[in-house]
Amino acid sequence: MILIGGVERTVDTSTWSQLAQSIYEQKRNSPITYSYNSVEHLNFEMKLRSNIVEAAKGLNESGVRFTTFKNARCNEQFWNLTAEGGFRLKEGITPAAGIRDIFVNGRMYGFECATAVVIVLYRGVLDSIQETEFNRIFANLLLYDWHYDSDLRLIQEQGSEHAYPGDVLYFKNPEFNPETPQWRGENAVKVADNLYYGHGIGIRSKEGILFTLNRFRLPFSTTSAYLTDQVIHPDFLYISKFASGAAITSVSADEQISTRSPYIYARIGGQRFIRDQLFSA
Repeated sequence: MILIGGVERTVDTSTWSQLAQSIYEQKRNSPITYSYNSVEHLNFEMKLRSNIVEAAKGLNESGVRFTTFKNARCNEQFWNLTAEGGFRLKEGITPAAGIRDIFVNGRMYGFECATAVVIVLYRGVLDSIQETEFNRIFANLLLYDWHYDSDLRLIQEQGSEHAYPGDVLYFKNPEFNPETPQWRGENAVKVADNLYYGHGIGIRSKEGILFTLNRFRLPFSTTSAYLTDQVIHPDFLYISKFASGAAITSVSADEQISTRSPYIYARIGGQRFIRDQLFSA
């Protein structure tokens, strides 16, 4: 069920994308209550979710390679490669230009799955808000593992069975082979019903991702990889205030109504990132 300003309302979705309409209908018919401040708040979430899905598909088709931090590579006209295998934006390059180059010159890039998911989220946000605002709030961009700028504001919830396109999930491989630690799990973006984008695997069903992970288990392992219960998504209400013509009432993270269960922000220094089993790969 969807509540807008505390009440059920009829929403005209005729101008929305097919994917946005589908997500809306799934939420509207869910036994879970999803609360929004306004129609604009709801509309922005549907737009950003759709753009995250398109970004995942775009990265999958870009030619980027899956590799470890040790062997990471990037287009050094746009990024400086750090000693840890991260990418720091070069002076004079805007964050928007840096993110777009990954999708244009993908064959010049190699990184692991956590960095891939963060790149997808940044691209989804870039395509959903004003570019000037994106460049302002994500200045001095660093792409490395699950490090991300505090203004990306990722929210962690429980309930992967209620995930929607645009959400990030984690497939864990508890008995991974230590000779291939990069396959201890897979961060994945949900792109459709039972379809997920996992960097290094591609767009596959749940069963397809589990099949791939299980190929990299210890010999004689008896424990299969599995989809965990945790779900990550951006703080849609907060990010919406940077959209063109934004007229959405802004609230602090602590005041926002959670649509499922209490969310978690992890803050270290000037950045927020989450370190737990969801993002251990």
